[in-house]
Amino acid sequence: MLASTCEPAAAKPATFFGSVPVRFRQKSAGVRLSIIVLAAFAIRLVLVACIFPQTISPKDHFAEFGWEMGWVARSIALGHGFSSPFYPFTGPTALVPPAFPYLLAGVFRVFGIYSALSAVAILSINSILSALTCIPLYFSTKNALGVRTATFAAWAWAFYPFAIYFSAARVWDYALTGLLFTTCFWLAQQLHHQTRLFAWLGFGLLYGITALSNPSVLSLFPIFLVLAALPIWRRREKWLGRTFTALFALLIVLAPWTVRNYRALHTLTPVRDNFWLECWAGNDGNTFESNDRWAHPASNPAEMQEFQSLGEVRYLARAQDLAKNYIHRHPFLFIQASLHRALCFWTGYWSFDRAYLDDQPTEIPNIFFSTALTIWMLIGLRKLWRSDRSTALPYVLLMAIFPLTYFLTHASPDYRQPIEPEILALVSAGILSLKKFAPPKFEQALSTEGDPLLAASTAV
Repeated sequence: MLASTCEPAAAKPATFFGSVPVRFRQKSAGVRLSIIVLAAFAIRLVLVACIFPQTISPKDHFAEFGWEMGWVARSIALGHGFSSPFYPFTGPTALVPPAFPYLLAGVFRVFGIYSALSAVAILSINSILSALTCIPLYFSTKNALGVRTATFAAWAWAFYPFAIYFSAARVWDYALTGLLFTTCFWLAQQLHHQTRLFAWLGFGLLYGITALSNPSVLSLFPIFLVLAALPIWRRREKWLGRTFTALFALLIVLAPWTVRNYRALHTLTPVRDNFWLECWAGNDGNTFESNDRWAHPASNPAEMQEFQSLGEVRYLARAQDLAKNYIHRHPFLFIQASLHRALCFWTGYWSFDRAYLDDQPTEIPNIFFSTALTIWMLIGLRKLWRSDRSTALPYVLLMAIFPLTYFLTHASPDYRQPIEPEILALVSAGILSLKKFAPPKFEQALSTEGDPLLAASTAV
């Protein structure tokens, strides 16, 4: 936890800070957090009101209404089940995870398929989920960096352009996954303190639900379990039963969907099966953009015909063969492209080619914005690492491991959404570490309200 290096003062009565009761101060903190959430929701609703007519455009078979997610949701709403990830009806699929398509299908059943009311409803739901992310972000950051940084991070999320855009303007799982994963990260920070198996069971269940929203987070689950088990092992307490309880709970959540996928497609697929399609789209030799749109059936009629002719399983096997053959024949180009994708993931830079910039007019400002965020994130991470390595380690591993899949396939700003709240927490720590942002002693004491240990460590 980042803290002042000043000597601690003599202990004060636990129930008062000056003449202000603790109960009142805690209530004020709750009120302030509620204000942040409401402000975040209001900001997003403004964009919803502006953007929903674009969402219901019939262009490209209502592609803006969720792309693969939207087409699967349409199929569910029409009674065809979880199928047809593209506009033609092509049968059962595991190309996308199930949580968001079922949520969107419920909206379609109530308000109509591809209707204006459905667009407003789903974008408003996304906005609510994104705004509520301020709550686990606040408490997660408070655990690691203190109340002041947590408040700053929550306000930053409320006004964060990517969080606003990807929740209020895009029909996808970003907001749902962001809320679920930020909550999981918050719980993971405290898991080593939990002695009851029920807490570990709950963590595994919630993480399983998060994986059904976006399975990219599964790479962090064993990391969180190891980080939680190590302190328990060092205390010579029972750790094996707790970790297996969390693992069992995760598998219990994933098992029904895995069985469904096997029965529908006759392949063992825990959540989704699109990896090799995405790998081929990023490694087909076309480097004009990170994700070659012409490698996707949704954008290329010839690929759509292949998908319909072969079926999903055989088509994805073909994509796997193509991707592996390309990587085998051009290993150095693959390494170069992977390093380029890593750079793009953290800076937003892909190309300065005039044709590419014409196609992506926000590329230049996005490079400056994303690069600045990464610099402040690294400053905040360095400060936290120097202060408390055990607290910093989950952030380090999160930033190092989560992006690896996208380094191998293709990178774009939306793929960062599950970890953007944690990025903002570190950015906030970096900004507030500047001397000109250092609070006066009285304000510093107020920033520790509700946290007596932090108050004792920062008081003078």
